[in-house]
Amino acid sequence: MKFCLTLRTALLAGLAAAFLGTGLPAQASITIANTRVIYNAPDKEVTVRLNNSGTTPALVQSWLDKGDPTASPSAIELPFVITPPVARVDPGKGQTLRILHTGGALPQDRESVFYLNVLEIPPKAADADGANKLQLAFRSRIKFFFRPQGLVGTALEAPAKLSWKRVQNGTQTLLEITNPTAYHVSLALIEVTSGARFDDGVMVGPGQTLRVALKGAASSAAGSTVHYRAISDYGGSIEGTAPLP
Repeated sequence: MKFCLTLRTALLAGLAAAFLGTGLPAQASITIANTRVIYNAPDKEVTVRLNNSGTTPALVQSWLDKGDPTASPSAIELPFVITPPVARVDPGKGQTLRILHTGGALPQDRESVFYLNVLEIPPKAADADGANKLQLAFRSRIKFFFRPQGLVGTALEAPAKLSWKRVQNGTQTLLEITNPTAYHVSLALIEVTSGARFDDGVMVGPGQTLRVALKGAASSAAGSTVHYRAISDYGGSIEGTAPLP
């Protein structure tokens, strides 16, 4: 899907990226009801609800990206259509986004992950007093999973199927995580028996092996275990433990 981004929107998007990481006392009015979106292949479409909790109307632009948050919407081609791509949401009201798969080729043996972007563009401020004013555009970005039909196992079972291994890199202890399933596993917390932990959040894709650096000293004693907290399809927690060789 391709659509044009106006110059004003592009500039505001740049400001959003620059200021979202600062401590400015600003707050977005548009919220997304979901924490993540699951598109099951047999479904004709999936819907996402937006709500405006502010006191002024907001113009909202929505698009999907492949994982690069800096990519321009006009340069992204994906087999999905979002309607409406741009909408006005009045205060206290909501807007439903419809996302349709257009049938383009995607892997059928594993989940694919994309990201749903919702850019809130505030109305132009009245400039009666002639004062200079800075307006910020806010962008929310959540994971969007396309789930083919007939995958082995379930997303709920996937965290328990991860395998864990301790790897020493000089004086640094790394934890190697392997995901043998067809599902993405998002981990919010990893903690080993000794108390060493990783709580920055990480996602392990289907068939992927990655390493994370633990904070604190990790015990090398036999019989150590790892405790994890994964995120479910509904944004809840999936807690579990696993042996750590």
